Amino acid sequence: MDCPLGVVALGDSITNGGGELQHGVALQSWALWTARGLGLPYTGVAVDGARAADVVARQLAAVEAQAGGRWDLGCLYVGVNDVRALDFDEAAFAADHATALAFLAERCERVLTATFPLDLGRPRAGRLAEGNAAVERNARAAGALLLDLRDFGARNRVMADHVHPTAFGQVAIAERALRVLADDGVPVRVWPSSLIAYETTGWRRLRGDATYVYRWLKDELRFRAAIMRL
Repeated sequence: MDCPLGVVALGDSITNGGGELQHGVALQSWALWTARGLGLPYTGVAVDGARAADVVARQLAAVEAQAGGRWDLGCLYVGVNDVRALDFDEAAFAADHATALAFLAERCERVLTATFPLDLGRPRAGRLAEGNAAVERNARAAGALLLDLRDFGARNRVMADHVHPTAFGQVAIAERALRVLADDGVPVRVWPSSLIAYETTGWRRLRGDATYVYRWLKDELRFRAAIMRL
């Protein structure tokens, strides 16, 4: 009997996860939290720094190597590194993203992909409209579920670079994904926010705010120095 393998996730560092604790909560991939919410096994093949072409060139083969089986859910969140790049090629990105979605659609009961936050990066990413339009077109063509992250943000959910989610941000993205899946008839076993516990104090909040400001200033100064060298 064919037994689906659970959740498989492709993408970049956002889906790969990993990083600093936030009030003692580990920074884990939103896709992993989604799998936990569904009560399913998880396989992640996302790689830090990946672009859509990297997913097609390397990550699809990594999925195929997993015994060639079927999956309950395939997650694809890639393009953040594409839309922030000066050499962004809309047609090439759209084609690679569509290839990855089609690959997952052939192997997964459901496929989920995501748009990009509009407040992405410092300096802010310049090709967000084109990237999000391509993701939406591809999702419709592939029959994939769409996780809309265009309004995603907030101080405690996104790091100072305005790109990478914090530990709480990853949980928040997962719960958005689970709501999309629940609307499509998938039973949610547990909400990730119920699986974390943390305590805050005035000192911890102050230290966290100071760290955030320091990193924001460092990124801002690096950007301004790069502009001056042009």
